[in-house]
Amino acid sequence: MFYGAVVWDPWLIVVQIVCLQCLYYLTLGLFLAILVGTRVSRMSLVYFFDFATVTVSTVTGWCVIASFVLSALASAGYLVLLIERSKKCLDFSVTLYIVHLFICIGYGGWPSSITWWVVNGTGIGVMALLGEYLCMRRELQEIKIPTTRYRSNV
Repeated sequence: MFYGAVVWDPWLIVVQIVCLQCLYYLTLGLFLAILVGTRVSRMSLVYFFDFATVTVSTVTGWCVIASFVLSALASAGYLVLLIERSKKCLDFSVTLYIVHLFICIGYGGWPSSITWWVVNGTGIGVMALLGEYLCMRRELQEIKIPTTRYRSNV
């Protein structure tokens, strides 16, 4: 963790965004495989990117919602590992969900389901707030300075 002078490094930011996005989708895929994969005959990208699958009218829809919320919780932990600064958590959380929105628009059109918006808005909130809390706890940890005794040659 480097907390010295702030250096503008756009490549670091891009790499952090890509890594966070990949970890988010890997985690979402894991939770979808566990919760939804046992209920449907065939998994597909529909459960990742189609707003119609995020619904409260079916048990499978509730499993999709749970997968998104659990992925947001896990992504808060990824913020601690990748971003490390509490003041950057909101920026990276919103960026992740904006990229997700653009992918969803490209895949299935503009999300017209209020449930999709509520679930993803909740995901932003959970990820950002929990990420900030965890990063602050890490930032406020006591720095251990090793005490060594030096022998005098006198």
